Amino acid sequence: MSVSTPTVGALSRLRAGHRHLSPALKRLAQFILASPHEVIYQSVTELAEGAEVGEASVIRLCRDLGFKGFQDFKLALAADVAISPEAPSSANPLQRVTEAALRAVSETSAMLAGRLEPALDALGATQTLLIYGAGASGVTAGDYGYKFLRLGYGVMVHTDAHLAAMAAATLPTGAVLVALTRSGSTLDTVKVLELARARGTQTLLVTERAKSPATAAADLVLYTASSESPLTGGSIASKIGQLLVLDALFAELLGRLPGAQEAVAATARAVTDRNL
Repeated sequence: MSVSTPTVGALSRLRAGHRHLSPALKRLAQFILASPHEVIYQSVTELAEGAEVGEASVIRLCRDLGFKGFQDFKLALAADVAISPEAPSSANPLQRVTEAALRAVSETSAMLAGRLEPALDALGATQTLLIYGAGASGVTAGDYGYKFLRLGYGVMVHTDAHLAAMAAATLPTGAVLVALTRSGSTLDTVKVLELARARGTQTLLVTERAKSPATAAADLVLYTASSESPLTGGSIASKIGQLLVLDALFAELLGRLPGAQEAVAATARAVTDRNL
């Protein structure tokens, strides 16, 4: 039997019960109440560090409040923030989205400066790639597969966790896994990274989170900058950060991989008859 969890009411539950909590949980509750708009964008690790408590305390508080875990609590908190009169709003939604996208591009570009070389070395030393992403990151994984295929790589793209796990467990020697996860805490992505690593495959992660289970399971990490709440998953700002990483890698590899420019030309010729 499934157990339903509240989809709103995180703030009211915190306000009602925080006075009766242990000192550590009370400090955590007060931290969340003071800055709910920031907490909805944080991982469990970031929240625990900000409130100066252990990660186990975060999980315990969520469950004490009637939620199955941190993600369910954060979903309810995001819904509370969205309907709160104190929530920041914009009279022009298009402007708000545009500003978020521009900020993601600028901040991601700054984070990539001088940090691409290890990833380029790994990609330059292989001919076979497995690309995996779940959910919204799975959509972006298709873009990664398309661009790397045009460079002449042998590419497998999976968005199904079982197929990705099987592929990761049987990768040929010298292959590279490219994994995409904004949060860094998607369980299926972590599993695929761990399976590839156990086989001796080099792993490259594209994520927003510096401290996450996925980061710990990856050999190389490229960071993106974006802000997503549980209610805005797959936002253009998040995708733009991932796609900027892709285009940066593509542009560099096009200039240094033997035969890359010929492969791009050949793939273009292969589909010319599909255009009117």
